[in-house]
Amino acid sequence: MPELPEVETTLRGIEPWLDQQVIDSVNVRNASLRWPIPPEVNDLTGLSIKRLWRRAKYLLLELSDQSHLIMHLGMSGMMRVVRPDEVYQKHDHFELVMENGYALRLNDPRRFGCVLWTDEPIESHQLLASLGPEPLSAGFDGQWLKQAAGKRTVAVKNLIMNNHVVVGVGNIYASEALFLAGIRPDRQAGRIALQRYQKLAATIKQVLELAIQAGGTTLRDFRRTDGQPGYFKQQLNVYGRADQSCLQCGKTIINITLGQRASYYCPGCQT
Repeated sequence: MPELPEVETTLRGIEPWLDQQVIDSVNVRNASLRWPIPPEVNDLTGLSIKRLWRRAKYLLLELSDQSHLIMHLGMSGMMRVVRPDEVYQKHDHFELVMENGYALRLNDPRRFGCVLWTDEPIESHQLLASLGPEPLSAGFDGQWLKQAAGKRTVAVKNLIMNNHVVVGVGNIYASEALFLAGIRPDRQAGRIALQRYQKLAATIKQVLELAIQAGGTTLRDFRRTDGQPGYFKQQLNVYGRADQSCLQCGKTIINITLGQRASYYCPGCQT
């Protein structure tokens, strides 16, 4: 599943081609995504894209009438910037054609992504209103994590994957950040000291920034907007390395299940 670095990579890939551009046409080839693509998107012709940004794993396009498109890559989606006359690929479900001679296409084989439209304040949209802070923002730090943990007995890995606590820290990046912070993923969140949470907040930022620089992580379906894979997988310390030797201490990487997800850690480096 594309996570925050993959979505940020996508944003940076499409922004130069769409920012401040006028929409020439909208083509809905299959409206049956996670939620049906609303018919209002067909009325966007002639509007310009005033701003593109990311909130959690949602791509947001602010239009010149102050309405917004909300887009999500789902489990296997990707976006490409192409010439409008390029032959459609299988699973190209949605297309924005711009007056500059380029088109944005959403390809989503599993159709778990979304294209939604709203003319309500974007901050109060039901998909965005209750989200936690962005992990790369100044508002996210160890003090915030310690406060969110309180006396909770939930595993710390589940805490940092909770989008109400902090957005976009998916399974891969949670495992890697906990490794760098030296914290076992199954340690109770409420029993971790502030100093360790300060280290964890810093490693979350570090891991996400490195992944963005590398263009995301390819495990199954993710491709960048240029069709190339992300390369952060080559830098993984523990994720997917069960029964292999730790690159730091040599002990065997362990795989456990937390919250129905595979969780990897080194018993020598993480306590």
